[in-house]
Amino acid sequence: MPAKTHPQLNHELIQDEDPNAMINYNDAIDYWSSVPASVDGVLGGFGEHTPVPKADIIGSATFLRKLQTRMECPAGSEKLTIDMGAGIGRITRDFLWKVSDRCDLLEPVKPFVEQMKKELVGVAQKGKLGDIYDIGMQEWEASSEKRGKYWLVWCQWCVGQLPDEELVKFWIRCKEALMENGTIIVKENIAPVDDIFDATDSSVTRSDAKFRHLFQLAGLKLIASDVQRGLPRELYPVRMYCLKAM
Repeated sequence: MPAKTHPQLNHELIQDEDPNAMINYNDAIDYWSSVPASVDGVLGGFGEHTPVPKADIIGSATFLRKLQTRMECPAGSEKLTIDMGAGIGRITRDFLWKVSDRCDLLEPVKPFVEQMKKELVGVAQKGKLGDIYDIGMQEWEASSEKRGKYWLVWCQWCVGQLPDEELVKFWIRCKEALMENGTIIVKENIAPVDDIFDATDSSVTRSDAKFRHLFQLAGLKLIASDVQRGLPRELYPVRMYCLKAM
C-alpha cells in the first residue's frame, strides 16, 4: 500500500459502504504482483524522482530520535526489528538496519520478495539481515524462539490491507512478540474523517480516530505521535504512532 493521493487525483475510492467488508486479500496480492518491483512501484508512482522516499526516511529517523529514551534495550539484548509489509525492503535498506542489530522482513508479494533479496545485499554483508517471511500479516506469528524478543515492530503503508478485526488480532500478536519495553511503530496515511476503501489495491485508509480506537482494542498504549513533513500536497497526511504494550 503506497502513499495515498486524494481521491480526485488517483484511484477509485469508496466511502459509502463498509470499507472493511470490501477488503480482499487475493485482489490485493494480484494488484501488487502486477506493479514494478521498484521503489516507484511500491510507492505508487512516488519513487526516487519525487521527494517522497527521502522525506519519508528523514521523518522516520527524526521521530525515532525523539523516542530514544523511551526505547532503551535491556543490557545484553539484541535490537531485533521486523519490517512488516516490507515491499522490496526499502525501509530496512535505507533506515532500519542503521538503528537495529538485525532486521527480519515480512512481505507476501513474491516479485517484491525476489527483488528484496537484491536490495538487501549490503545489509546482509553487514551481518544485519535476519529472516524473510513471504506470508501475509494475517498469517504471521512470532516463532517460539523469537516470541518476546523483538525490540521494534515497524508497520508502514501496509496495515490498510487488513480489516479492523484482523488488524487488532495482528497487533496483539505483534505485542506478544515484543521484548520488555519493546515498541511498535505504525506509519500510515490518514483519512480526513471516515475510512475510505481503495478498490485499486483493495485497501482501507483509516482516520486518526479509528487508529486510536483500534490501538486500544489491541491493548496498545499510544506513547507519541507526529505528522510526516515534506510530502507532496496531493498526498493524504501521513502520521506516525509510537506504541507500547499496556
